[in-house]
Amino acid sequence: MGERKVDLSKLAPAPGSRRKPKRIGRGPGSGHGKTATRGNKGQLSRSGSKQYRGFEGGQMPLQRRIPKRGFTNIFRRELSIVNVGDLASLEGEVTPDRLVQIGVIKRLRDGLKVLGGGVLTRPLVVHAHGFSRSAREKIVAAGGRAEIIPAVVVAAGAS
Repeated sequence: MGERKVDLSKLAPAPGSRRKPKRIGRGPGSGHGKTATRGNKGQLSRSGSKQYRGFEGGQMPLQRRIPKRGFTNIFRRELSIVNVGDLASLEGEVTPDRLVQIGVIKRLRDGLKVLGGGVLTRPLVVHAHGFSRSAREKIVAAGGRAEIIPAVVVAAGAS
């Protein structure tokens, strides 16, 4: 039995897997001459015609029919919010990371702000990026402290 060697000269695609490209606009003998598969008349049969994304056949496109109002502030800071009443069951120091750990807030966004909803009876040291006036008053009245964490400001365009 002889061994069959495989080399590049014997490689060939499977029969039927390769197909010649359709040659358009090469005369009547090709079967694709004259109108060159574009059909007769109409916008798409003309030279230089193309359809862009959202084209609706000359009808005013949806994107231009919808009213545009307002703007999106790209520098917006989205704060996680917690009420004083939600802190009533806690003891000691309250930090944003601790609130995430115990599940009082789902995630810390651009900072934590404490609002004055609810009642606080025990003294707490609360660290947050912001406090409402009533929240600060309730924390101090209960014998605690409201300490502000300085916000980390990222300059636009800095990475």
